[in-house]
Amino acid sequence: QVQLVESGGGLVQPGGSLRLSCAASGSIFFISTMGWYRQAPGKQRELVATISRDGSTNYPDSVKGRFTISRDNAKNTVYLQMNSLKPEDTAVYSCNADVARLVAGTTVRNYNYWGQGTQVTVSS
Repeated sequence: QVQLVESGGGLVQPGGSLRLSCAASGSIFFISTMGWYRQAPGKQRELVATISRDGSTNYPDSVKGRFTISRDNAKNTVYLQMNSLKPEDTAVYSCNADVARLVAGTTVRNYNYWGQGTQVTVSS
């Protein structure tokens, strides 16, 4: 099995910064795309950022220029640096990973995993 464990959430004032981390562990052959998503109360989950294994990134306009996603492939870890935070960034942030696992020693299969989520609250 594979586990994704997030850390770094908390309460921050508007204009402040937070850095989230998500470490993947378990039976991992390699990880392709990793990403962060968020869900605010009463709203649908939305994309925050994705990063491919070679470092290509993608952001929606709502966070572009304020948030930066990065990863350490050796540690199977993805990070989200969030600057200039706004109250509307308040949500549960969850990481996601496309994980290739070696099955029966010879077959590579792809799976998608989610972390448990970490609360980010932006408030004065």
